[in-house]
Amino acid sequence: MSKYQTNMGDGAAIEMTKEEIRDELDKGTAAAAEQADIPQLSDDELDHLLSILTEPGKVVGVEKGNEVVFTHDIGTLRLMGDQGNSGVGIPLSREQGVQVHERAFAADTMELGHIDYSYKPTKPIIAQEQQTLENILLSTIVPIFYGAMPNLGTYYTPDGPFQNPNNLMAEGNMMEALESQENAVDQAIEDIGYIAKNLGKLGLDGLNLDTSGAAGDPDLKASLEITEKLKSNPATEHLTIEIGMAAENVLGMHGGLKYNGETLAGMWPHQLCGLVEEAGGDIFGPVVNTNASETLPWNLARAVTFVKLTMDEANIPIHVNMGMGVGGIPMFETPPVEAVTRASKAMVEVAGVDGI
Repeated sequence: MSKYQTNMGDGAAIEMTKEEIRDELDKGTAAAAEQADIPQLSDDELDHLLSILTEPGKVVGVEKGNEVVFTHDIGTLRLMGDQGNSGVGIPLSREQGVQVHERAFAADTMELGHIDYSYKPTKPIIAQEQQTLENILLSTIVPIFYGAMPNLGTYYTPDGPFQNPNNLMAEGNMMEALESQENAVDQAIEDIGYIAKNLGKLGLDGLNLDTSGAAGDPDLKASLEITEKLKSNPATEHLTIEIGMAAENVLGMHGGLKYNGETLAGMWPHQLCGLVEEAGGDIFGPVVNTNASETLPWNLARAVTFVKLTMDEANIPIHVNMGMGVGGIPMFETPPVEAVTRASKAMVEVAGVDGI
């Protein structure tokens, strides 16, 4: 009986028969449906996934004409950053990094970002970021985003001005913990707005609010609130705003925060996309986490189940998060290219995403 090489969720190479792969696909879509109370993939869609996973080529792709656009996180840091930050340590300036992506990699869009990739440390050096952005805009054509994380963790002690809510909760000071998170939300909104205004007036094309929700529902609330503010301000309404999730389910670090009357904690991608639209977001990046103990077919079917429903309910472009540990791709620093291309093709052909 023929066997096909595939992977575990940690990247380990394994072999499975076509029947075993199909069984894993069935289990993966069922897991998503049961966990989030959403529809499973149809038999035709599961057969399509099976055909992608059993294609003979090491690298697979979509049919000509079905290509989708790419947006990015970490931007040029994937070139000059350290390996622990998914970089390859090439000594390039950020200006050179953008040019390489445009002229050598044929990137559809590109982004500028601070080495810390958070908005808070960018504020004190905004003049430096303006200078770098101006040089990039004068030497490239590709649309340029400014990307960073709201990263409310940087606003808590010892790095920030507000008491650490985790410590406060451990001490039983629940109300103080909630207040600290709410204060951090307000400060993050102010900081991101300042950065957007000062880069927007130079000709910035868009803003990437990446990994929104990494510090839980306060982190996500900051992204939604600042998006609404920027879109209602004539000075910044032109900015294309992309909001990407941090995880498949919003952590309730606060638990009581709402946006437009909807509780943020516990939201799945298909539920959050509507709030991103209401805030004025232009692009939404859903996340589905990879389970390192399950197979690639299981993870991919589960991820596609979530993302397809998100696509069905969205009225704005969906750029699914695809990379190490998300979107069905193995949780491994350098995920196998055969897994990356199959997962990406599945998201385009089965989930129907607008971009990656």
